[in-house]
Amino acid sequence: MTWKTIRLELARTAEFPEGSAAHAYVLRLPIDDNGFIERSAIKHATQSPIVHRMWPNEPDRTGVVISQRAGWAFSYEDGDADDEGVFQLEHHPIKPGQYLTITETNGERLPFKVVSCHA
Repeated sequence: MTWKTIRLELARTAEFPEGSAAHAYVLRLPIDDNGFIERSAIKHATQSPIVHRMWPNEPDRTGVVISQRAGWAFSYEDGDADDEGVFQLEHHPIKPGQYLTITETNGERLPFKVVSCHA
């Protein structure tokens, strides 16, 4: 297990047919050799897994990556009103070239591409 820094960038959407590097998340997570989050490492860690959200024309947001009944989510404040769910993250490896779907707080689901993952 190694804590890694992962960058996600918005993949192709109707609004952004070429994707958008300006719409991005940077995560710091313990990832195993197969690209999956190490739950046990999070439980025993002295640091929390973090997420940093960067969006044009909005202030950057920093929060934590949390495990919920429905899977994983990004949370920026106490409570779940601001949580952004990550669709089936427990079943998708976090490796460059892979895609993840994030549900924004307004319910919109957006595709993101893993563009980097390094120690």
